[in-house]
Parts: sequence; structure tokens; C-alpha cells
Amino acid sequence: MTLKPAFKRMVDEEYKAAAKLVDFKNKPGEVVNQVNEWVKKETNGLIDSVVSPGDFTELTLLVLANALYFKGAWVKKFDVSRTRYNDFYPPSGQAPVQVPFMTSNEDQFISTYEGFKVLRLDYEQGGDLNRSFSMCFFLPDERDGLCGLMERACSKPEFLNCHVPYKKVPVGQFRIPKFKILSKFDDLDERLDHLGVPLGCLSEVVEDEPISLSKIIHKAFVEVNGEGTEAAAVTVMHRYGACPRSSSLPKYVNFVADHPFMFVIREKVTGVVLFVGQVLNPQDR
Repeated sequence: MTLKPAFKRMVDEEYKAAAKLVDFKNKPGEVVNQVNEWVKKETNGLIDSVVSPGDFTELTLLVLANALYFKGAWVKKFDVSRTRYNDFYPPSGQAPVQVPFMTSNEDQFISTYEGFKVLRLDYEQGGDLNRSFSMCFFLPDERDGLCGLMERACSKPEFLNCHVPYKKVPVGQFRIPKFKILSKFDDLDERLDHLGVPLGCLSEVVEDEPISLSKIIHKAFVEVNGEGTEAAAVTVMHRYGACPRSSSLPKYVNFVADHPFMFVIREKVTGVVLFVGQVLNPQDR
């Protein structure tokens, strides 16, 4: 199989990626090791494997792998000595669990809307002065309100950017749980197909007969603590309107994330989303 020169040039120059010929049919184990070693390196060891020999068959012609690594320190770090264990209420009426919560008396970027609140925590500026990042926590008012909130978030492309807080407010009760998440989807292609997203034909990729996307595997890791956030994600693909206003705020705003919530890590200038996820139980891994 031969890659088209235009695709190879785009991979090399625009995406700073690399293309490599491998033998799926006769050396699947060797290919698995190469992919996983690349993933481990690109995610700084947070994700050490994403594929196994069973993921490849003699019909596999092409694998596209994408990895993302992010590590950010909070602009205002949390005082570790103030970490306290409190109840967190998982969904579906499960018994509350005791988890460590970070807290602060500092003013925070918080906006309140009908049915939910949003907190923005900024990361320290990195070496690229044209880029700055933040994490937003979308907390439903009701303990069982996350599903409805996520439906609202997915219903409009502009939802996330329209609900980012830009004004600091004094806080009353303020608690954010520490959490660590590792997730993997082996059937992302089926999920996308269920949503009506076509997997597509890759006729512009290779010189030979057209090939199509047959499988997508996605794995992600996110850890949030008092120092900041460390996160990584990798995806492997196989081929064969107006913003609402924030509600008026009381003198002090409470933000107690003691029940399921959604989080987003985004670039503040462009609004590009790097990671999005949900925390149902901080004790889960």
C-alpha cells in the first residue's frame, strides 16, 4: 500500500507526524509494540498501551494514531493542608463516598445559570505566550442533573464557549474533589455510527484501491489535584447563536462539587477543547 504524496506531505509538514510501513499480516505483535511504545512516549508514560494483537487482522491495511498530552499547574494552587474528606454523592441513589476535597477562600471565576453553575480554574502560562489554558467545571444544581446538563451541552456547538465565566466573585462554600480517570472505548466506531457520524472512505489517503475506516479505539487519562492537572488521550483508527447571560449573583457564591459534574480543558484564546469528561465518582478509576 502506498500513501499519496499529498497526504504524506500534509502528515509531515502540517501535523508534524510520521508515517511508517509495517507488516500487519506477518508481524502483528511487532506492530503492537511499536504503536504502544509510541503512545507511551507521546503521553509521558500516562498511557502505556492502547492496542493489543487482537486489534489487528490480516485485513488491516492502515492504522492512524493520535496522542495528546497535557500538564498544567494552577495559577492559584490549593493549600494541601486544607484538603478535607467529605461526602460525594454518586448517581443512581448510590451511597455517598468519602473523598478528598480541595478548598479555597480566594475569589473564583464562577457564573450561575438556570439549573447549573460553571467554575473556571486557570493554568499557569506556558512557554507559548499565544496559548493559555483553563479547566471549566459544569456543576448541575441537582444531584441527578448531569445527564440533562450534558444533553444541553451537546445540543448546541456554542454551548461551552457561551458559558465560560469571565468575572471573579467571592465564594462561600467552595469544594472541588481530587480525581483520577482512566477510560477506554474499543467500540468508538460503533458509537459514532449510532450517532449518525459516517466513518467515511479514505480514497485521498492511499494510491491503491480505496480503503475505509473500520475501527476506532480511544483511551484517555485525566488527574486533577491541588497542584494542577495532568492529562493524556490517544485515539487509534483502523482502516479497512446568542449566548445566555449569567444570572445575577448573590454576595457570596457556593460551589460545592459533591455530586456528578462535567469538566472541560480548553484553550482560552481559540476555545479549542482538548479534553472533556464527567466525574460520576472520584473513587472510580
